Amino acid sequence: MSGKAFAERALVAIVLGVVAGLCGAAETASAPPDPTCEDETGANPESLAQWQAWRFGMFIHWGPVSLKGTEIGWSRGKQVPRAEYDELHRQFDPVHFDSREWVRIARDAGMRYLVITSKHHDGFCIWDSATTDYDMMATPFRRDILRELSEACREAGLPFGTYYSILDWYQPDYNVEGLQGGPGYALPDGVAPDMDRYQAYMEAHLREIVTRYGPLHSMWFDGEWEKPWTPERGRRLLRFCRELDPKMLVNNRVGGGRHGMEGVTKAGFASGDYDTPEQQVGAFNIERPWETCMTICRQWAWKPNDELKSLDECIRILVQTVGGDGNLLLNVGPMPDGRIEPRQVERLREIGTWLEVNGDSVYGTRGGPFRPGNWGVSTHTGATVYLHVLEWDGERVALPALEQSIVSAALLDGSPVKFEQTPEQTVVTLEKSKHDPIDTIVVLTLDAAGG
Repeated sequence: MSGKAFAERALVAIVLGVVAGLCGAAETASAPPDPTCEDETGANPESLAQWQAWRFGMFIHWGPVSLKGTEIGWSRGKQVPRAEYDELHRQFDPVHFDSREWVRIARDAGMRYLVITSKHHDGFCIWDSATTDYDMMATPFRRDILRELSEACREAGLPFGTYYSILDWYQPDYNVEGLQGGPGYALPDGVAPDMDRYQAYMEAHLREIVTRYGPLHSMWFDGEWEKPWTPERGRRLLRFCRELDPKMLVNNRVGGGRHGMEGVTKAGFASGDYDTPEQQVGAFNIERPWETCMTICRQWAWKPNDELKSLDECIRILVQTVGGDGNLLLNVGPMPDGRIEPRQVERLREIGTWLEVNGDSVYGTRGGPFRPGNWGVSTHTGATVYLHVLEWDGERVALPALEQSIVSAALLDGSPVKFEQTPEQTVVTLEKSKHDPIDTIVVLTLDAAGG
């Protein structure tokens, strides 16, 4: 090993040690995986490391419900009568759908991967499935959305993944023993529900998706909280996914042990490969991979005149997520004609423009070494630490001490930044005229040779 390589490896160990020392235990840590609940193989290390390096992806919630502008799945039997909701697909004709355009929008936004709802709680399948007639072939459009989008992602080199809802308020076998199956749920005459039959139906779906449209970077489960889904069924489903593709990641919603919107996994359940905070930035955690999923507006599915997040809010959410050592999966809801709403496209383009300049502080980084605070967050890679200063104390930011010596401090454009390093603290000073209104990024270069 060369002297340079040895020094770089030593520096990584030191920085990670500093992260653990400065940040302490994760603020809301998942329970460690229970070996009795996991498949023996666990996550593929290369897949997991690659996924973490991407840091920013596009989530897409879409289906016939976009015709009504109400929430996908949840509005069935509420804002939209169940009988009407279940027939929306017969009018679903997204004539302006262009898979390559969706992929271009994601890439222009600086997104490094994509996940789309293959089947939500309403049971509608956006691909051509051999297991049901409640799919895209029953629409006037009669095109396989998953096929077209997976091919467009493959052509563009954008990793492709799918969301899949475990619960299904349409399929009669799911609602075993009359348990909740969504508003207005009713079994067809003479059909007795059977969860074993339903799980076989699910597995047939997943086999279709993985074998036809893969390789997938991740299978993103949801809808695991209702009583019919037991810990053992979750373990079986995780084992099934491992057998389908050992390199495919699986989120923690596979097992039914997710703790609320914080998204961490309780002990005694299959935990998958990463946690899933929802509509909130996850707590700092360098021990367990995680991914915040959040909407660019307020609703997951498209809604006319929905409240759009500002550029400032989107950037802050992104850097706070990455500074906590997580990924951000930012959701868009395409319109019923197949287009992503122009104002959402414009916001995504603005995020991409910001990342063109500042992406080195996001992609391929890890959270820390400084604990997130009111001042902002930090990320690091190799001998470089990025301070994302969101709030200044006048012209200064006071941070905990670093064991590693700081060689220099500068803005991304190379402009020098004053710093003072003592055994008690690290202080960075920058005149107000040079503060960025959204995120001032200060680059600290550490001494790779040691303290």
